[in-house]
Amino acid sequence: MSFEQDAVIIEPAGRHWASVIWLHGLGADGHDFEPVAPELGLPSEVGARFIFPHAPFMAVTINGGQRMRAWYDIRCADLRQQEDAAGIRASAELIERYIQAEQASGIPASRIILAGFSQGGALALHTGLRYDHSLGGIIALSTYLPLAERLRAEATDANRASPVFMAHGRADPVIPLAQGQATAEELRQAGYAVDWHEYEMPHSVCPEEITAIGAWLSERLTAEHE
Repeated sequence: MSFEQDAVIIEPAGRHWASVIWLHGLGADGHDFEPVAPELGLPSEVGARFIFPHAPFMAVTINGGQRMRAWYDIRCADLRQQEDAAGIRASAELIERYIQAEQASGIPASRIILAGFSQGGALALHTGLRYDHSLGGIIALSTYLPLAERLRAEATDANRASPVFMAHGRADPVIPLAQGQATAEELRQAGYAVDWHEYEMPHSVCPEEITAIGAWLSERLTAEHE
C-alpha cells in the first residue's frame, strides 16, 4: 500500500510516538479533516502522526448510483436497513492494514487512535471494536453503529476496555441525534466506556468539539507515553 497515494499524512515535528487514523465521511476525502489536526492543540511530546485515508470510489445507491468516495454503499435513508455488510467488511480490512502498518513502524496499538466522522465514524466503530489488539481509543463523530446486531458475536476482548469518544450535533439532519444516543447506549450496555458529548450544531464539527477531542487525545496519549 502506498500511503502517499491513498492517504493524507501529517508527520509530527519531532519523534513519532503515536498515530491517529481519521476517516472522512461520505463523498469527502482525506483532505476533509486535515485542517483539524493542528487545531487539536496536542502537546509536542505526544508525537502524533495523523493519517487521513481516502475512501475508494463506488456507486452510492441513495445518491442515485453516483460514483463518489465512500467506505460502503448506503441503500436507504434508514441506515440500519439493507446494510452493505460486504462493503463495510472490505473497508474494515483496508483500515486494519493502516493500523498494522503503524504497528510495523514501531507504534504499539495502545498508542493508535482510530477516528472518523459520519460514515467514517461508523467504520471506525465497526473496525476498532473488532480489532485484535487493544487500541488507544476510538473517536466516533456524528455517527452510528453499523451491523449492530453482529457486534456481540464479532467484537474482540482486546478492545473491551478501549475508551470511546462520541459526539453529535443536536440539529443533525443526516444522522439524527437520537441515533447517536442509541448507539452510545448500546455500547454502554455491552460494557464499553463511552464518553458522550452533544453540541448545538448540524451534521458537522464545531470549535468546542475540537477542543474536547484535543483534551481527550492529550490525556490518553500523554499518559500512555509516560
